[in-house]
Amino acid sequence: MTACRRREFLAAAAGTAVCLRGFGRTAAAAADVAVPPPPIVPLGATGITLSRIGQGTGMRGGNRQSNHSRMGFEKLVALFRHAYDRGVTFFDMADIYGTHVYFREALRSIPRDKVTILTKLWWRYDGKPAEAPPDFQKRSTRMAIERFQHEIATDRLDIVLLHCLESGTWDKELQAYMEALSELKEKKRIRAVGVSCHNFEALKTAAACPWVDVILARINPRGVAMDAAADQVVPVLAQAKRNGKAIIGMKIYGEGRLVERKDECMQFAQGLDFLDCMTIGSEAIEHVDDNLRLLAKYPKSA
Repeated sequence: MTACRRREFLAAAAGTAVCLRGFGRTAAAAADVAVPPPPIVPLGATGITLSRIGQGTGMRGGNRQSNHSRMGFEKLVALFRHAYDRGVTFFDMADIYGTHVYFREALRSIPRDKVTILTKLWWRYDGKPAEAPPDFQKRSTRMAIERFQHEIATDRLDIVLLHCLESGTWDKELQAYMEALSELKEKKRIRAVGVSCHNFEALKTAAACPWVDVILARINPRGVAMDAAADQVVPVLAQAKRNGKAIIGMKIYGEGRLVERKDECMQFAQGLDFLDCMTIGSEAIEHVDDNLRLLAKYPKSA
């Protein structure tokens, strides 16, 4: 079990309980208040536009399943459809979440050209990077992206990230994967490439790496489930933005452990000048609605 997976497992019991307390509203009560659509914003310099808030699919994710995939097709596809109907156009997936095929079903009623699809490559399936030949790593990457496109039923992926980086030297260790993704970007099968980080040194490397278009970064005011304390992470992400990176926030509510402070968390995220958008793994339609209301309550600073 990787360090990334261990952290997710240890957070599960407490996070789930807090989620239920923090989002205990019924769908009927949620419907009493109008739900404003999220702003549509540019994703840095990538040329991609997407909703300011995205629908995540990886709550307690690993081994190609997550809380979202465990909902089953009917409930998860209905959640996707509800989010889209509310104005959410950004959907965040990953190979290890097992949610690609669920979104394929959603695309039967959601126009592909109206949404932004982000997914992530779990390169660890190939073993330790130093022990796998570069040609094998490149071939593995090409095959994985082809499989992702088949699973989602799309001829292109908007954003593909190297998933869960925990080494400050990942830019050297994963060079073959980076080259393969760049080749696919040149062929327009991918629009933007980047990383999700689960280590502060990895994040600092991402902020400086010319290859990175997009950083998916853990950020909240309390430093919960983050790479370091907020006052350490914020300047690194601000520098990454100055370096031309697009920044997507995740763990906005600290993997569910901060939902009782969700106003504080959303206000904090909305006050970060460098943050292009954020992804939150809502697990019910009332959670989607609550998050959209909160987004509107604390509009992003001009």
